[in-house]
Amino acid sequence: MDEKKRIEQLRSQLNRFGVEYYEQDAPTVSDETYDTLMQELIALEEKHPEMYDALSPTQRVGGKVLDGFTKVKHAKKMLSMGDVFSFEELRAWCKNVEDSIGPCVYSVEQKIDGLAMSVTYHNGRFYQAVTRGDGTIGEDVTENVKTIRSLPMEIDFKEDLEIRGEVYMPISSFEALNQRQKEEGKNEFANPRNAAAGSIRQLDTRVAASRNLDALWYYVPDAMGFGFENHSDSVAWLKELGFHVNPYNRVCKNVDEIISFIEEVNTMRDSLPYGIDGMVIKVDSLAQEEELGYTVKTPKWCIAYKFKAEEAITLLKDIVLTVGRTGKITPNAVLEPVQLAGTVVSAASLHNEDLILEKDVRVNDYVIVHKAGDIIPEVIQPVVEKRDGTQVPYVFPTVCPVCGSKIYRFEDEAAHYCMNLDCEARVVTSIAHFASRDAMNIDGLGEKRVEQFHKMGLLETVEDIYRLKDKQEEILALEKFGMKSYQNLIQAIEVSKRNSLEKVLFGLGIRQVGSKAASVLAKHFKTMDALKHASIEELVGIEDIGLITAETIVTWFKDERNLQLIDALSELGLNLSYIGVETKESIFTDKTCVLTGSLQHYTRKEAQAVLEGLGAKVSGSVSKKTDFVIYGEEAGSKLEKAKKLGVNTLTEEQFLAIVSEVG
Repeated sequence: MDEKKRIEQLRSQLNRFGVEYYEQDAPTVSDETYDTLMQELIALEEKHPEMYDALSPTQRVGGKVLDGFTKVKHAKKMLSMGDVFSFEELRAWCKNVEDSIGPCVYSVEQKIDGLAMSVTYHNGRFYQAVTRGDGTIGEDVTENVKTIRSLPMEIDFKEDLEIRGEVYMPISSFEALNQRQKEEGKNEFANPRNAAAGSIRQLDTRVAASRNLDALWYYVPDAMGFGFENHSDSVAWLKELGFHVNPYNRVCKNVDEIISFIEEVNTMRDSLPYGIDGMVIKVDSLAQEEELGYTVKTPKWCIAYKFKAEEAITLLKDIVLTVGRTGKITPNAVLEPVQLAGTVVSAASLHNEDLILEKDVRVNDYVIVHKAGDIIPEVIQPVVEKRDGTQVPYVFPTVCPVCGSKIYRFEDEAAHYCMNLDCEARVVTSIAHFASRDAMNIDGLGEKRVEQFHKMGLLETVEDIYRLKDKQEEILALEKFGMKSYQNLIQAIEVSKRNSLEKVLFGLGIRQVGSKAASVLAKHFKTMDALKHASIEELVGIEDIGLITAETIVTWFKDERNLQLIDALSELGLNLSYIGVETKESIFTDKTCVLTGSLQHYTRKEAQAVLEGLGAKVSGSVSKKTDFVIYGEEAGSKLEKAKKLGVNTLTEEQFLAIVSEVG
């Protein structure tokens, strides 16, 4: 074939493969094939410089060293938005909007924590990328933005087009970058936003290309000129043209729907593959946007709801210990109440003695706290400069704070344990755990109810749950506990007797035996009696059961009180055998599968149950031993790793099709 024609053919192929990989998440060739074709194209373009094309796939891997960044004036100002920090302020903003223009609907989207960017296309071809700058004048960063592989270089729209969005660094890319920085002895980046901004301003485009940036596009400045009536319709159009848009967009009819959506997104923040620092609320009607207009600094038709600060400083007033169902003793910080991420925080787990010593946290310290994953309060570090001499290093107690028994620390663990089976704290938490949803699933028997029944003398041990049917008079004497509540509780208790062995095993609270290990053990041994007589060697021979777990299980079954408990549960009518589920033959049979991303048709647990019903083993991490990675929207590092390792990947739709075929 003529070499010039081959260049055109390779460009066409590589562009198509790029769309499949970066935009559709459905690659049809291996990375090796893609790289081989790319190297062939690079060689041919070097041989034929007259065939240079700025939008060739070879120009997206960097290679230019820039002298600097040219200043560019925006055709339409890139104004920043106003902020609100509470739902009360948001309600007030919506009221002001509707007082001005009447009833309206709103388009709500995540506020990506990245770098605002404007890109333009001429005659369907990518032309220029410009930073926000001061809103009037930005910098031309075209060559660096060109390295963002999800950004289409050509689109099926021949009129001049400007779109705006956010360039960001995915969390997986950020972690990999900081690891490289660390290995090379360089300073690590503080956060993904700083890393993205620094990458975009690299004069060596190869550096920008190596940072694996991405972008989401959310605004068409001239949407009305293209015939759109609503902002949401213009974003849908961008998606049709091949641009990445945020899937978590929603049109809301009123402020209550907006708040509900914000709360929904807030719960998923920790699982997103990128950082967000709030939500953006826009009037959806473009005509109403125009009617509202602008202030000198901000548009009147949109607002950013900012999530609360993730860190705060407060006083650590005390360190107290709690005792869990296995006897594990957890130190907890008692904090001067402080507002953090929308809630008042007054306590945080300090996990164990080693962590306290490592962080040198002391009573009367002022400490920096945040919410790990924006959910769990955590003490980050003390503010040493605020110490006044009243703070002394914490000495971990030697006895249980509840029963006074001596506490122990196992050689292979960081935690301390109370070994007294009669410890009141252990009794309450162990009974509540046995009744919990993931164990025996006895509705109406939560920890507060268990504690109440324990104080009444109705629940001293786990088996007492199944004797509550004989305590009707005492239970009905409780305030707000009527006959219907009693009947529902007793029915839930009776139903729980039919649970499969793994539920009982998990409910017993054997140290090191979580729900997954309980399931593995139940499937292998089938009956409690068989497990009871298992040796350490036999247990270690089971996949997913390690030596520590095996030793713990054998030790647990040597305790006469535990054996008496098992006998009592059997006499009370509990099933102590593995019921299991019928598995169907499929391509997943005896294969290891990993689930990642946001699934639309199943919860993660439901999808796992489906796979297990098809004979698969479901793992939480990707390795060379993984057979399939099934991914939903916004899949992150696990999907990327699967592609690098050559693991088979399936979209949720492909997974559903296979499940449907199996029946």
